[in-house]
Amino acid sequence: MSRARLIPLLNFRLARPRHLVDINRVSGVDRIYERDGGVAVQAMVRQAAVEDSDLVARICPLLGVAVRLVAHRVIRNRGTVCGSLAHADPASELPAVLLALGGHAVARSTRGERTIPADQLFSGLFETTLAPDEMVVEAWFPASGRPFAILEESRRHGDFALAGVVRADARLALFGVASTPVMADPRDPTLGLQPGGDLEASADFRLHLVRVLTEKAFAA
Repeated sequence: MSRARLIPLLNFRLARPRHLVDINRVSGVDRIYERDGGVAVQAMVRQAAVEDSDLVARICPLLGVAVRLVAHRVIRNRGTVCGSLAHADPASELPAVLLALGGHAVARSTRGERTIPADQLFSGLFETTLAPDEMVVEAWFPASGRPFAILEESRRHGDFALAGVVRADARLALFGVASTPVMADPRDPTLGLQPGGDLEASADFRLHLVRVLTEKAFAA
């Protein structure tokens, strides 16, 4: 988890880590490269680097568009893609992009390395299937052909989404409306969906947003 994600958790008393490990000086984990027809993003790659990457723009433009919606540039200069995935905020764009594309994360520990498909990575609110001694060392995003779209609604630019949708060809992923990003049927995107309501938006309003945003995404 990146510092950009950890500090808010500490402020709200949602996390009390016993130890913090700084990997900023670890070498060889800051590459963006082509692999298996998609884009691999290593652990220390900043979101801003993905935003500026010609490789990402060519192979997986959906990722490049999505990362521009993450907070503000000053945050993206420090935040990492892998940190965002490990943080597993259900209102975050990048986990939903990984899910919509059918990508995966690579986790490593002293016991070895394993690949975790996106649909098996996110297990709950700010929770993943990572073991306590594992870290995400790489994320792999398949190529995103057209059509694609990512749309969200928030109170202010850079705020977390009240609801959001990611279209990757015929696939649809939702974020901001459940405890994890979820896949949905584009023909009936709210089927079985039970979003919570809060001071920012009621459950009914979030359902309305999902329907409207999905219609816009598939009209593109």
